[in-house]
Amino acid sequence: MAVVLRLARAGAKKMPYYHVVATDSRNPRDGKFIEAIGAYDPNLEPPKIEFQQERLEHWLKAGATPSETVAGLIKRASKTPKA
Repeated sequence: MAVVLRLARAGAKKMPYYHVVATDSRNPRDGKFIEAIGAYDPNLEPPKIEFQQERLEHWLKAGATPSETVAGLIKRASKTPKA
């Protein structure tokens, strides 16, 4: 089973909200997942990016592959200073 970290879309039409999930690569985008590890809300200014840091590190150490978008979000989240 190849585990990937990717976005699962939620929210209303034209108001997207995404959950960052760990899932089997064969599952559909909004299908079943193993664990939700974060959230991304592009509707806010600046966009809100949240991760459960210990769970993110767990999945990366376990060999999960982040999608291109999630990899970019991880980089952006690490650059942003925590308030």
